[in-house]
Amino acid sequence: MDRELIVDNKAELASVLEGHALGEAIKPLIREIHLFDTYISRTMFLEDETVLDRIRCGEKLLLKRENNKFDSNAIVVMTESKEKLGYIPETDNLIFARLMDAGKLLCGRISRIEPKGTFRVINIEVCLIDF
Repeated sequence: MDRELIVDNKAELASVLEGHALGEAIKPLIREIHLFDTYISRTMFLEDETVLDRIRCGEKLLLKRENNKFDSNAIVVMTESKEKLGYIPETDNLIFARLMDAGKLLCGRISRIEPKGTFRVINIEVCLIDF
């Protein structure tokens, strides 16, 4: 078949279908499986801290593996518009990194934003996207 679509993993498939009519057709088949509750770490080192003023509870987040010399399992947490918020804490990221390295697609969702003086604790849910 010369018009065959070959995709190696689900993460690639999701990115190929994003914004495409076929992607809208399979949306009902996609489900998020809640894996773990954690928080976003290293928010105090952002280049643009104003992103923290724009986020809201319930907002969906992107999770992406990062080649990082300090943490070989680093996972960046970003808004859907790809603004960096911080990282999954190093104490929580080993299993998620292994899942992502195996081609699994993970996402996050803000569950709570709690002010602590001049700092904000941003709690998130980590979910596996299954289809």
